[in-house]
Amino acid sequence: GQVFRSQLSISSVSDQDAYRAGLQPVSQWKAYGLNGYPGFIFIPNPFLPGCQRHWVKQCLKLYPQKPNVCNLDLHMAPEKTIDLWGQSKEQLRRKGSSKREPRSLLEKLRWVTLGYHYNWDTKKYSANHHTPFPSDLAFLSEQVAAACGFRGFQAQAGILNYYHFDSSLGIHVDESELDHSRPLLSFSFGQSSIFLLGGRKREEAPTAMFMHSGDIMVMSGLSRLLYHAVPRVLPNPEGTAVPSCLDQALPSDLPVGSVIEHSSDEDWQVCAKYLQSSRINMTIRQVLAEGQKFPEDSDTNGKGQAPSEDSHHEENSRGKRHKPNTV
Repeated sequence: GQVFRSQLSISSVSDQDAYRAGLQPVSQWKAYGLNGYPGFIFIPNPFLPGCQRHWVKQCLKLYPQKPNVCNLDLHMAPEKTIDLWGQSKEQLRRKGSSKREPRSLLEKLRWVTLGYHYNWDTKKYSANHHTPFPSDLAFLSEQVAAACGFRGFQAQAGILNYYHFDSSLGIHVDESELDHSRPLLSFSFGQSSIFLLGGRKREEAPTAMFMHSGDIMVMSGLSRLLYHAVPRVLPNPEGTAVPSCLDQALPSDLPVGSVIEHSSDEDWQVCAKYLQSSRINMTIRQVLAEGQKFPEDSDTNGKGQAPSEDSHHEENSRGKRHKPNTV
């Protein structure tokens, strides 16, 4: 009795705008809430067939490109991280199942930041460390937020996390955004995971749930500042190399103005190979309320980066255990 159907704002998103974002009409979505967690909304895969592929490709091929920031920038020269896709695709395509094979640069990717770049040292955003937010991802986020009752949502910052079967995300709360009245949106692609949703205090017992490819979570209202974690990444329950929803190709006739792009077979083969042991999560945030500005002291040291490559993850492979930062 903890789960209940959550009402969506069907009239806030036209079917045409949903199609343009690669989503089913909102009237066809299922959405669920949890008793005791007001403002938490779980939407099982509302994507149209084939459209998840676009976001996977963007997260692997486009979004890690400069001027966006990634964990590899911490210990590699800028010219080495300009084209992670180009440097990794042949290695990924040839890759077998042996764990002894060296990881490609894409497989070493742990996080990418978009828009207002999160400063992992100060745990703040700043006006002077900002790059244009991807327009396709902004449009997707705006439609999902509107469907959940948050019209006018502005996608201003994104943190993309790249997980493997030996990765986890430590317990944390997302509180660095200056406007907590706007929701936090979370999109998952690839292999599955266990998600823990806790309380306002770290020691409160969490509720566990599965996250599968295409699932969306919205944390808003009283649930916006709850502790949460991802302790495990799991093979998708179908037992296939990648979830079947990712086997579907895009239809040839996309609607006018669609932000979804077709992927070449070659590109998708690389993405599919990556996803056989990986999960990608996009969390999108509105940092500032309408008309709000950053405090002046937040403009200093705007380009500080994470103290370690895996600061946002906990990895248990090879006996190593990294204490994660929180976001």
